[in-house]
Amino acid sequence: MFLDELKDKQDRRLAIVEKHVKNGVRFVDETAVYIDETVIIGGGTLIGPCVTIEGDTYIGKDCFIGQNTVITDSKIEDNVEIRSSVITESSVGSGTKVGPFAYMRPNSHVGKDCKIGDFVEVKNSTLGNGTKASHLTYIGDSDVGNNVNLGCGVVFVNYDGTNKYRSTVEDGAFIGCNSNLVSPVKVGAEAYIAAGSTVTEDVEDDTLYIARSRGRKLPGWVSAKGILKKKK
Repeated sequence: MFLDELKDKQDRRLAIVEKHVKNGVRFVDETAVYIDETVIIGGGTLIGPCVTIEGDTYIGKDCFIGQNTVITDSKIEDNVEIRSSVITESSVGSGTKVGPFAYMRPNSHVGKDCKIGDFVEVKNSTLGNGTKASHLTYIGDSDVGNNVNLGCGVVFVNYDGTNKYRSTVEDGAFIGCNSNLVSPVKVGAEAYIAAGSTVTEDVEDDTLYIARSRGRKLPGWVSAKGILKKKK
């Protein structure tokens, strides 16, 4: 009985794949993908192995959906590249690259020609066209404009333990590495946040914002403390 049910499931799954193949979709391994009947995929798209596409999902033409990606109830426009990532109830504009190992949580909307890189998480946020977050960034409850650069380690600090708040970053802004935007704040157009800054107030257009303590040097401190043992 179990084997019969398993064969029926496999037959249904392969029938869905065959339908997409007839529409010009390509598969690395037709036996190792899991696609719901409700999914629409455009011609010329290549689907890698161990991909799961669920629910009310639309994928455009000439996309690449790489190995181990999971897409649920989302819209992916043409010429998008997604590698080993999870996208849920969100949208991705044409020409955008996602992953590897990115996570787009519900109500995240990324524009055209963007980069959502490795270990980037987007939640309930919008990103305009040409915006890039290449690695290790959390974008939560925020509206980010066009052609914004979010450096490595940027965090939108959206939760104070009780409530969540929303921030805005306007077009052309540059957010340096390891910066924290403590919501709610607004970073103006073409503003520049210096690396390592914690932003707790609005930043006007075309303004450099620096929030760091001045560094100090204490020669001989390490040996005096005996913290690092010398190798014998």
